[in-house]
Amino acid sequence: MKAVALLRPPYIPSFPSRPHFYCLPKRTNLPASCSSHRTESPVKAEDSTIPRSEEYRYQFYDDWFLDLFRNKMVKEVGWDSEKAGYDGLIEVASRLMLRRTPSDTTDAAVRILRSLFPPFLLHLYKSLVSPIGGGKLAAMMVARVTVITCQWLMGICKVNSVDLPDGSSWESGVFVERCKYLEESKCVGICVNTCKLPTQM
Repeated sequence: MKAVALLRPPYIPSFPSRPHFYCLPKRTNLPASCSSHRTESPVKAEDSTIPRSEEYRYQFYDDWFLDLFRNKMVKEVGWDSEKAGYDGLIEVASRLMLRRTPSDTTDAAVRILRSLFPPFLLHLYKSLVSPIGGGKLAAMMVARVTVITCQWLMGICKVNSVDLPDGSSWESGVFVERCKYLEESKCVGICVNTCKLPTQM
């Protein structure tokens, strides 16, 4: 297994997830992380010696989050897939990358993320929450919100501890067991340019 580490979890900007959002906060360096295991070779289902990942349990609000995210992405792309649900979302994400540079794709994804939040909420978050404890409260809140609201997209994930240079640690990381978004898209470019990089900005 190979650990893949990101700088921080999806972060709620001035609201991200996100035109260009004038009231969103600037990028902040909060001590948070997102990591996942990646298998180097396929695992056969019949191999009982390999521990299986916990199955994600569907939540009543998952469809609402999926529809909201997909609608914002469709608005940015100007196209929608005929496929329903998650499969359709993946096709729209693929279209988002079409005829765009990686940097243009990342900028578009940032706009999508920010559009998910009411601007006033993002502004209040930046002004009132981010300064508390040198960003600790904000980082811990983002990690927990990510786990509650994004498992439909990424799969099973949990809050974990992030070690800081001063020797302390914050419960501000997000550990993703197996990234559903990466596995379903089958494209590292989609993962990096529409998820990993935008959520770090």
